[in-house]
Amino acid sequence: RPSRPEEALPVLEAYLKLVRRYSADETPILSAQSNLANCLNNVGRRDEALVLEREVFARCVATLGVSHEATILSGSNLVGSMNTLELWDESKLLLRDQLLPDARRSLGADHDLALMLNRNLAIALVNQPERTRGDLLEAETIMEDVVQRRRRVFGPTHPATLHAERALSHGRELARDKLAGRV
Repeated sequence: RPSRPEEALPVLEAYLKLVRRYSADETPILSAQSNLANCLNNVGRRDEALVLEREVFARCVATLGVSHEATILSGSNLVGSMNTLELWDESKLLLRDQLLPDARRSLGADHDLALMLNRNLAIALVNQPERTRGDLLEAETIMEDVVQRRRRVFGPTHPATLHAERALSHGRELARDKLAGRV
């Protein structure tokens, strides 16, 4: 079925208003906000989505704690948006200082979310304009670890494993180009 985010957007906005009005529990509100932010991203309203994702992450930290899976997931969504908007430094800071340590401690290094966060760090390192040879080598090391863990946990033919392998290959190409002075 094709996705139709333009049609979903007013429905999600109305649903968020209803949940805010009638729910005493914050969890459904955070879920509705997160769904709305995803839809905003899908229709290209990325700045609005980022504002909403920041709010969701802050509320998850305050209500659920930093180590809760929902908090880490909302942080992953936030970092994905930061990377899309090329907020590389902010993304790296949040990943290194909070999300990755919390995910590893509470979920384990092999958990899908921890692996996605690692991949997002590698993406930020590789794509930042002022990247250094050290950044590219760090990204390659991160992605080698992600690929190894995905193969072990998900198997060699799983789509997430294949995606990680492509990202590793791309990172290696950039590192070779950087070393050869082409980047």
